[in-house]
Amino acid sequence: MSTMTQQIFKRKLGFIPEIDSFITLPLDKVLANDITAPLAIDAYEKIEKGEVFDKEKIIFVMDHFTPNKDIDSAIQVKKVRDFSKRNSIKYYFEDKNSGIEHIIIPEKGLLLPGETMIGADSHTCTHGAIGAFATGVGSTDLGYSMAFGETWIKVPSAIGVNLKGRFKKGVTAKDLILYIIGILKVDGAQYKSLEFFGEGAHKLEMSDRFCICNMVVEAGAKNGCFPIDEKTKRFFENMGKKIDFSLNIHPESYEKIIEVDLAQIERVISRPSSPDNIIFEQNLERISIDQVFIGSCTNGRIDDLKVVNRYIKGKKVNKNVRLMIIPGSQKVYLEAIKRGYVENFIEAGAIIGPPSCGPCLGGHLGILANGEVCVSTSNRNFVGRMGHKDSLIYLASPTTAVLAAINGYIGG
Repeated sequence: MSTMTQQIFKRKLGFIPEIDSFITLPLDKVLANDITAPLAIDAYEKIEKGEVFDKEKIIFVMDHFTPNKDIDSAIQVKKVRDFSKRNSIKYYFEDKNSGIEHIIIPEKGLLLPGETMIGADSHTCTHGAIGAFATGVGSTDLGYSMAFGETWIKVPSAIGVNLKGRFKKGVTAKDLILYIIGILKVDGAQYKSLEFFGEGAHKLEMSDRFCICNMVVEAGAKNGCFPIDEKTKRFFENMGKKIDFSLNIHPESYEKIIEVDLAQIERVISRPSSPDNIIFEQNLERISIDQVFIGSCTNGRIDDLKVVNRYIKGKKVNKNVRLMIIPGSQKVYLEAIKRGYVENFIEAGAIIGPPSCGPCLGGHLGILANGEVCVSTSNRNFVGRMGHKDSLIYLASPTTAVLAAINGYIGG
């Protein structure tokens, strides 16, 4: 018997590695962004190998501080761009071809079920939603993997999350993962795999699964994983890719199992300044807000913007609130325009930003001043995460966030 993660490793190794054993794992993809790629390139060049392990398995996405916010970020991007040209890197994404790395990779089908990927970004775990192994590493480790196409890893034990039932109206996958983080706390799954299964898991759309796996790292997890089912297969069939890999669920392989009835979850808010500081919104005292951010690698997909449009169409953003909406990719942006969402957002009083990470990490677009309060659909609300150390961030779903923008407050 084995966890889903062990089964993926078996596909690459030819045998099921034991929990807590150390393995050298062959990689199908290696990922970095405009912040981490320059450091990885420095580490790679010190190896003096001569060439990258595979020009078609390295992915560079310029998304954190782009379009370039200042001279330093422009220099960073130029370094990666020039390296990509010199080494004929196939998958280099910037500007018109870009978006947030963890959104455009699934859009383009660059990682498939059963495959393995590391990324110099902690939210690389997003891609476990398709039944792959994906985890974040440091830039130095990534530089080594750019040269040799492998990484050294300790096989994680796993916590199973058995999902039952279906959501109430207005409750989303973001509420679910915040709820689970609240149960586990920020270190409750440290260096473990969080693996989701059950009837409720199969009812979740792919965008829901990406959102959930994106945030497993906020409970300390090494990776997240969903079974490969008909929705997974249709997701890739729509790109012309046929999936011939499957994952079996062995509950006895988990060190513990968390049972979650989706029907019992209400809309969840994570209060400053930790993702596990959760409360059902209905139990939160009323708090006035200054800004709402809808986007990020957690909630910047077209399904998220569809939710926002449902609530904001014909309404107005509260006069005391700035609403910033950033589509997660050019494809998402274009689809939102075609569906009329962008027009509705602008008429309501929202600001639309170019596809990027935006204010998520406090580096670009929509930075908070001292004392300001923001509701964000992003994944972290640490002190100073989105700007001034005296600003406050409340994490929430797109539903909760857009209603907050209209009302001018959360809770109450």
